[in-house]
Amino acid sequence: MPKVIDHDARREHIVDVTWGLIVRGGLEAATMREIATAAGFANGALKRYFASKDALVEATFDRALSMVHAHIAGSTADRSGLEALRAMCYGAMPLDAKRVTAGRVLLVFWQMSLSNKALHDRYLEHLRGWRGLLHEHVQRGREDGDIRTSTPDEQLVDEIVLMNAGANVMSLVGPRYSTKKLQKQHLDSFFERITQP
Repeated sequence: MPKVIDHDARREHIVDVTWGLIVRGGLEAATMREIATAAGFANGALKRYFASKDALVEATFDRALSMVHAHIAGSTADRSGLEALRAMCYGAMPLDAKRVTAGRVLLVFWQMSLSNKALHDRYLEHLRGWRGLLHEHVQRGREDGDIRTSTPDEQLVDEIVLMNAGANVMSLVGPRYSTKKLQKQHLDSFFERITQP
């Protein structure tokens, strides 16, 4: 009887290996040859699962985003308005080892997206969705009377996105400037400000 191969499991294994190589050595360490060797495949065999390195990095990026999305979804479940916005903001910050690691993979993806239009467009799609959710929570927070600042919604969303992106980058390249304590202080200050008239 022929051996049944679980191709989905193999794809996940290859992404796991790529994730580990990127985390340990950056994009340069994640060559197709190194990925194939670490995953236990012949170099050409990866093509069956991923047509190119870009496709493999994109799948690894999807894993990083899924981790962040799952964390945010869990923290915002059954919440709306200011409460959901607060949970979403804290959930997206690199406040634990798992999210710092996800940020490392995202940083590699951002680097690649500068010279790859398809990857760049993929990130912009994610960014539009994220910003859309932030807008919804801000609007609901205003309707509930919890968000009282006169600062326009678009500016509030910009601040959140920039605060999050900056925290993710700095947690990797200058961690003493992006400690958990500092991240929480920035978020607390932001929320204190937007709840004041």
